[in-house]
Amino acid sequence: VQLQASGGGLVQPGGSLRLSCAASGFTLNFPAIGWFRQAPGKEREGVSCLSSLNDITYEADSVKGRFTISRDDVKTTVYLQMNSLKPEDTAVYYCAVGSGVLRLWNFRGVDYWGQGTQVTVSS
Repeated sequence: VQLQASGGGLVQPGGSLRLSCAASGFTLNFPAIGWFRQAPGKEREGVSCLSSLNDITYEADSVKGRFTISRDDVKTTVYLQMNSLKPEDTAVYYCAVGSGVLRLWNFRGVDYWGQGTQVTVSS
């Protein structure tokens, strides 16, 4: 059972990236899926979490209107489309799945963490 995040890289401010999180050995048929990030010297924080049951979404104020979480129909990959990137978005991004969207958002219901992918926004 593995979650593997990919799609990170170096991008200029204002640019876009799409992160992917692929499941190996199982489908992403969990009640909640989400993306988190951790910048150097800071605690891990929630970026965006999505309920698989009713599409309720939690997202950080800092990314509203710029980032979008989604999942493919066969429930094997979750995406994070990131637009209008800023230097403060620089971090290692992690995907996770859990038992409920609010619990996942609050770090209480994480079933699996994926390996991170580095996003660096710099000119």
